[in-house]
Amino acid sequence: MSSFTSKLVLALIVSAFAVAIAGTFDDNFEITWGEGRAKMLNNGELLTLSLDKISGSGFQSKDEYLFGKIDMQLKLVPGNSAGTVTAYYLSSQGPTHDEIDFEFLGNLSGDPYTLHTNVFSQGKGNREQQFHLWFDPTADFHTYSILWNPQRIIFYVDGTPIREYKNSESIGVSYPKNQPMRIYSSLWNADDWATRGGLIKTDWSKAPFSASYRNFKSATSTSAANSNSWLNEELDNTSQERLKWVQKNYMVYNYCNDSKRFPQGFPADCAI
Repeated sequence: MSSFTSKLVLALIVSAFAVAIAGTFDDNFEITWGEGRAKMLNNGELLTLSLDKISGSGFQSKDEYLFGKIDMQLKLVPGNSAGTVTAYYLSSQGPTHDEIDFEFLGNLSGDPYTLHTNVFSQGKGNREQQFHLWFDPTADFHTYSILWNPQRIIFYVDGTPIREYKNSESIGVSYPKNQPMRIYSSLWNADDWATRGGLIKTDWSKAPFSASYRNFKSATSTSAANSNSWLNEELDNTSQERLKWVQKNYMVYNYCNDSKRFPQGFPADCAI
């Protein structure tokens, strides 16, 4: 996944204390590829990516950050989106990179998107969890958020936690905490694997495909000042119940349940 993925997550002025920011896309991001297929519209309040048979498109944050709490509203490719991936993630660079992924795997019209999540630390991923959503993510904008602090990573959809990945360094599992990451996002063709393992190919007669972004917000810091509440944030009882509800009703894959993949035993972090 990491070698093909291009995605999104975080930007703002860094100070000794975390600061909430909600700037325009042209303030915080730059279009990095796509030869005009990515556009900033409405005075930087809206960003769109498009994909055709020649190329997809993508953008990234101008700055990189260590820890943060971010929100982005996305409206995904409507209709027959099979073969397409809309990716939104945090990543550092290099062979031992860290990464926190949201990837939206398209599907045939009427079938649900698959929301793919993953966490990489020191170049090692293989921590996938996948979900279906309880709404149509193509009909309107919805908020996808990541909380990343020294203790845990929490993935949220419209404020509902869908996944928590805890720091398991105490049992010898590496955790992303030392490498600042940049926000990436892209819309690209992955019909060799994205939809039903590559069985369903992209229907290029439906191109161009388009996804939209708005209302980016973040609170970040490079100093990890203890006075910032999000740096110690955790799920309260209500949020834990919501997390259980999502995982019971909408989770479609969990690496910690895949005994065929891990015949010698599940990864150590699955015990946390």
